[in-house]
Amino acid sequence: MVEWVQQSEGVWQYVALFLISILPFLDVFYIIPVGVALGMSPIVVGVISFIGNFIMVIVFAMFFRQIAAWRNKRREKKGKAGPTKRETRAKRIWEKYGLPVFALVSPSILGTDIAALMALVFGASKPRVVTLMGVSLVVWSVVMTVGSVYGLKYINWI
Repeated sequence: MVEWVQQSEGVWQYVALFLISILPFLDVFYIIPVGVALGMSPIVVGVISFIGNFIMVIVFAMFFRQIAAWRNKRREKKGKAGPTKRETRAKRIWEKYGLPVFALVSPSILGTDIAALMALVFGASKPRVVTLMGVSLVVWSVVMTVGSVYGLKYINWI
């Protein structure tokens, strides 16, 4: 996918990065460093990554019931009824600290979209999940943008 962004030119490079950022599992932790390493504007890359990831949080919130039903059927077919290690870790954070801390910490463990889905599975309200995951995404986008710019300059990649 990085090759797709590299082969694009000008505005199309940003469009390609945006389309990739919408994909589940490709969070700001991946998209922002790649965009910055390719020499794209860090601020634009951060905003694009935030918007793409936030769109998926909203989609997951809107279609939560359908996604959860599909996921449960899929897991049953594979014979995996119990929770995964990630889910167990996420549930512990949820029970100990609640939604605000879960929303801030879990994107680094699960990914933003999966964290939103897990929060909904744990019983949080959709508006609260969308709001707190949005705040978390803003925080992580800023952290990753600043970290990528200064980190990549430090190791002479940009």
